[in-house]
Amino acid sequence: MTDQPLARHNILVLTTAQALGAASPPIIISLGGLVGQQLSSDPALITLPVSLFNLGLAMGTLPAAYVMRRFGRRSGYLLGAGFGITAGLVAALGIFTASFLVFCLGTFTAGFYAAYVQSYRFAATDAAEGALKAKAISWVMIGGLVAAIIGPQLVIWTRDAFPGTPYAGSFLSQAALALMAIPVLMLLRAPKAARQAEGTRDTGRPLMQILTMPRYMLAVAAGVVSYGLMVFVMTAAPIAMVGHGHSIDHAALGIQWHVLAMFAPSFVTGHLMARFGKERVTAVGLFLIGVSAAVALAGLELAHFWVSLILLGLGWNFGFIGATAMITDCHTPQERGKAQGANDFLVFGTVAAASFFSGTLLHASGWQTINWLIFPAVALILVPLVWQAANTGRASVSSP
Repeated sequence: MTDQPLARHNILVLTTAQALGAASPPIIISLGGLVGQQLSSDPALITLPVSLFNLGLAMGTLPAAYVMRRFGRRSGYLLGAGFGITAGLVAALGIFTASFLVFCLGTFTAGFYAAYVQSYRFAATDAAEGALKAKAISWVMIGGLVAAIIGPQLVIWTRDAFPGTPYAGSFLSQAALALMAIPVLMLLRAPKAARQAEGTRDTGRPLMQILTMPRYMLAVAAGVVSYGLMVFVMTAAPIAMVGHGHSIDHAALGIQWHVLAMFAPSFVTGHLMARFGKERVTAVGLFLIGVSAAVALAGLELAHFWVSLILLGLGWNFGFIGATAMITDCHTPQERGKAQGANDFLVFGTVAAASFFSGTLLHASGWQTINWLIFPAVALILVPLVWQAANTGRASVSSP
């Protein structure tokens, strides 16, 4: 199998795996804070399970990058699925035994699975070239559309599966999704260049040299802000909705619409990047995140929450996928492990911090304060991003 047919094969495999793996975070985000309310005696800790999920994701990025470089993508992804199965079982055990600590351990372990799932987008570009490489990331992210339906619907269908222990069934379903991903991931095939790079000592430029590239720095910063702000708001949103009189089902459906908006644009994001450039698409994403905050500040009706979450999802799609595509322009195949791993560590380390801060701030200052903080963060990255997009021109539109 030559590289381009192989790339298309892997894109299909990774899209399917994404549909299963990306369904876990909506379950944790929808229910983590609500289970926290049920099990924790301290109101300030109710979002801790979600925050620990993001912490596990951040801590798992560098080990995941090492495992995949040493043993290959497929072996790493199978290990990640094992973490996913364990996470769902442990979280369910925490609910059955009414142990907040055990439940938090389960959501933390789920973060290690997510660290592998997040790299599916990079794996899609391993064998791709030309226009296919430019579109591969967004094509794989389309799998998130299915995940956006599976995750929240599983919350609704299974949260009362075990009388007396609400939500335990949802976390058992999370383990089942990871188990289903294993036969799919077995179909992944490594391109020749990746096989040659595995286990070699030639790792290209030093990491510090890559980190100090202006284009790499801006791409990382755009990813940090896009993903960090999204999680900052989404962690607090279900608790805020329930706190302002909306039902749990409405909160879960709000997250579903949000996740649908996160992935639905992936059908066109690759084409938009090829047409207008990665920087311009990323800038539009950041702008939409700012608009989502304005809508949230306009009122507390269900429509305000849902429209804000939809715009937040759209902004994340353009911002994060655009930033990811910018990263792939900044490294060679030999450098991919360190460059991609460092990017994800920085992005998801910030995401973890944002998640911890979100719960504390919601408890202390409320939903409005969370949304007001979005504007300065967006402006900080939007200005240099627009400047670079204007100076890059159409030379940056074509794929590398």
